[in-house]
Amino acid sequence: MNDVVQNAPGAVHAAGVSIKDLRKSYGSNEVLKGIDLVVAPGEVVCLIGPSGSGKSTLLRCVNLLEQPNQGTIHVGGFESTDPDVDIDKMRRKVGMVFQQFNLFPHLSALQNCTIAQTKVLKRSQADASAAAMKNLERVGLGHLADRFPDQLSGGQQQRVAIARALSMDPELMLFDEPTSALDPETVGDVLSVMRNLAREGMTMLVVTHEMGFAREVADRVVFMDGGVVVEEGVAERVISAPAHARTKEFLRRVLDPTHIDIAE
Repeated sequence: MNDVVQNAPGAVHAAGVSIKDLRKSYGSNEVLKGIDLVVAPGEVVCLIGPSGSGKSTLLRCVNLLEQPNQGTIHVGGFESTDPDVDIDKMRRKVGMVFQQFNLFPHLSALQNCTIAQTKVLKRSQADASAAAMKNLERVGLGHLADRFPDQLSGGQQQRVAIARALSMDPELMLFDEPTSALDPETVGDVLSVMRNLAREGMTMLVVTHEMGFAREVADRVVFMDGGVVVEEGVAERVISAPAHARTKEFLRRVLDPTHIDIAE
């Protein structure tokens, strides 16, 4: 993807991520055990691994939805783990899309995409609406701007959630299994939007079980298990020819061997 990032007009996204010795515990349960990870500006990194491996917790630590117990995280020009960091200012650089859509049910798609702009970015209603429409069209939903969440399919709601995040002009997008709650028929529409973001040069850290997407779009794949990074590397190499036995075991369980051959 890096060749696309370098050549895409206007696709400069400054907010890379640098994580060093990140640890997070809930009581005696240590969920993250010293994670080191760097995501370069414009890079797409997919986190894969079994449930409970710490992927989502890692993502939530990046924008301090979870408070780390130890370690440092840099996002763009901010050290988010600095006790004196301006969290609100740092979070303006980061958009996050969750498994559940978390849309306001009493607001239209357009209104869901304008409310944070007016309250947090202090944009005028006109400017916020223009940005919201631009991003709804970007995700293929401009014609449904007046619909309410209960009038939209799950995949459409998730695309509204992506448009909402994009309307805040983030430099980094975090995706926490964005297709896991969707019907199979709607997964492709959401992944298509994410592919387009990658082509535009958006820096992305994605927790996913969609191996085809990871193989096609990610610059790197990081396999986590038991709160540690077991293996990472170029997406094609990790998915097709993993070096670690635990990675091989995981991929055998999630991939259809009739379509993808995992090298021994």
